[in-house]
Amino acid sequence: MTSSPATLLEDARSLAGDITDLRHRLHREPELGLQLPRTQEKVLAALDGLPYEITLGTDTTSVTAVLRGGAAREGEAPVVLLRGDMDALPVQEAAGVPYSSEVAGVMHACGHDLHTAMLAGAATLLAERREQLAGDIVLMFQPGEEGHDGAGVMIREGVLDAAGRRPDAAYGLHVVSSLIPTGVFTSRSGPLMSASDGLTITVRGAGGHGSSPHSAKDPVTVAAEIVTQLQVVITRQFDMFDPVVLSVGVLRAGTQRNIIPETARIEATVRTFSAVNRDRMAEAVPRLVRHLVAAHGLEADVEYVHEYPVTVTDPDETAHAEAQVGALLGTDRYLTMPRPLSGSEDFSRILEAVPGSFVFLSAVTPGVEPVTAPFNHSPYAVFDDSVLPDGAALYAQLAISRLDAAAGAGPHRR
Repeated sequence: MTSSPATLLEDARSLAGDITDLRHRLHREPELGLQLPRTQEKVLAALDGLPYEITLGTDTTSVTAVLRGGAAREGEAPVVLLRGDMDALPVQEAAGVPYSSEVAGVMHACGHDLHTAMLAGAATLLAERREQLAGDIVLMFQPGEEGHDGAGVMIREGVLDAAGRRPDAAYGLHVVSSLIPTGVFTSRSGPLMSASDGLTITVRGAGGHGSSPHSAKDPVTVAAEIVTQLQVVITRQFDMFDPVVLSVGVLRAGTQRNIIPETARIEATVRTFSAVNRDRMAEAVPRLVRHLVAAHGLEADVEYVHEYPVTVTDPDETAHAEAQVGALLGTDRYLTMPRPLSGSEDFSRILEAVPGSFVFLSAVTPGVEPVTAPFNHSPYAVFDDSVLPDGAALYAQLAISRLDAAAGAGPHRR
């Protein structure tokens, strides 16, 4: 058996200075997308000297680190995967923290610098307990979560088989800068976050003079009708208790007010919470657009792209995560989410392949009202360092306890 949760938490808090320093250095040098060379260098430096088998990505600057447990039975070692994403956002920081971004127009506005630092801290905690580990641990330091499908890239490059066999469980943590009281963890079983899909529509008409619309084929009025009818489809064809969210972010046409343009462009994001509705939307939207434009004698190109699936947590693994928060920090530090979030996550790809859970951690600055604090992705978002040791300890505790359970050394529902 490994050391107690209390000892693990004490050790994590002794690393608070190192974890915080790494977080600040990451925050000062944020990077976008799949190529994060400076971030990768910092992660590798944090792992230097620890007994991990390290693999670097080829299509992305990912870091996969495997720790072989010294107490694992040969040929039967269970595996647990822990994920921390590393990329930033194209946001100009306005929060004014002492360690603000030094890269113009780029900011860790979603707290991925905390995830990376906490997972690096967990790497040290786990390495110190290597000889007592009942199985193997895969640390997944992932670029490209913010719209670049970094998880999909890492899966294609073999992260799920890095230890020689598929993980028995996978866990991810994500901080939030508002809504939840500081230091509280929260999750739920089943659908946790929505699927995300992209919709692009190009309405093709015939240009002309604004004074004579009858001599043209106006794509603007048809595009406007499409925008409103997309909302009607949702309210009249889909169950309100299995929600669908469609938001048009781009509506573009024309060059001058007295010119009827040739085309009009619509771009939207679609969020669904079930595979059934996701498939139905992919059929209903193109059908609606085709018939609307045909009724007006126009044509349209419709591109409906599946991006990230619904993030679905495993009930047993989520119950396990709740239990470990209680064992490590007390039952008052965990709340069950009453409903899913309409944001999306590429960790959903991991949870499609491996049973696991995804847990949110509030990093609201103490003394700030959570309800009014700027949310993730805001240029004013601030994430408090005080949660870093607790997050690192939970990462490690989830892996240790799950390996013990899988090896028969402790209770687990599965």
